[in-house]
Amino acid sequence: MSSPLFHPLRVRSIEPDTPEAVIVTFEVPPELREVFGFTQGQYLTLRKEIDGQDLRRSYSICAGVDEGILRVGVRKVPGGVFSNWINEQLKPGDTIQVMAPQGRFFVPIEPQAQRHHVGFAGGSGITPILSIMKTVLAREPHSRFTLVYGNRKLQSTMFKEELEDLKNKYMTRLVLHHVFSDEPTDAPLNMGLMNREKIGEFLRTVVPASTIDHAYVCGPYQMNDEAETALLAAGVPEDRIHIERFGLPQDAKGPVGAVMHESQPGDAERARVVIIRDGLRREIEFRREQPSILDCASAAGLEVPFSCTSGVCGTCRAKLLEGKVRMERNFALDKQEVAAGFVLTCQAHPLTERVVLSFDER
Repeated sequence: MSSPLFHPLRVRSIEPDTPEAVIVTFEVPPELREVFGFTQGQYLTLRKEIDGQDLRRSYSICAGVDEGILRVGVRKVPGGVFSNWINEQLKPGDTIQVMAPQGRFFVPIEPQAQRHHVGFAGGSGITPILSIMKTVLAREPHSRFTLVYGNRKLQSTMFKEELEDLKNKYMTRLVLHHVFSDEPTDAPLNMGLMNREKIGEFLRTVVPASTIDHAYVCGPYQMNDEAETALLAAGVPEDRIHIERFGLPQDAKGPVGAVMHESQPGDAERARVVIIRDGLRREIEFRREQPSILDCASAAGLEVPFSCTSGVCGTCRAKLLEGKVRMERNFALDKQEVAAGFVLTCQAHPLTERVVLSFDER
């Protein structure tokens, strides 16, 4: 359906970062530089057939926008087929299919601004925040950045040398606070879990909430919720809290990619669904027993964007222009996006006999 979603990119280098993570850098040919231009905090969706399975996974870009490189950080996930394949089998010179950058985990840069940006990261959640931090420090010369970064121990900390280099470069504008859950430190503040109590302690002592212009949160699902609760309780306005989620809550059914879809009262028995992408319209028929509009579109041979299929990443986001749908899950869209009519097509079921969805309004 119109332009290709994925483009083949050659792997320039793979650098070990921790015993559990690598940094993958891609070569971007001149004809694709505009396609792969990115905003700080965005992610790439990678596609590869592994053991006969066509798999897609999303990884955040860890470069700043001025570095002139495209790279992602990938930490091994227990049982994660894709992340383990990247860490153990992907080699420099290999080619992998990559979707253009996506995501809305950022605040527009204001070169003349004097703002205090604060990041709360857990584990591999540092990846998009690192991109944001580099870009803010480079492009907002009057702003400052504070990072509170939680890990099990120093050895498992991603980008630790790069963070120290940034600290040395921006000594008066960058403050780093490491928190370790499995390693003792001299200061009690820097020990423990990144829960609401720990984050609240930081907000009361070293990162006063009243000074925060924008807060960025990315880590395990539970940490994201705990950080959001602590920030709101400290008085940070909701519209200044930005969260990037990459996992499911512990009580969610099944692992990523294994969502159980069940029809509900009110679901349309059949529906005509119009899909708009790159200005082209394609009409397909949806049947109630199908898992989702995304599944229906894929079965009809349409190439539409998706990755996790679990309502987490937001890659399959589209705007509802006509009709009504319900979503089984939503861990990716905020209240403003839902109010504006955006839905996750991997979780969407028609409630009306006609539905029009546009992938062009991102």
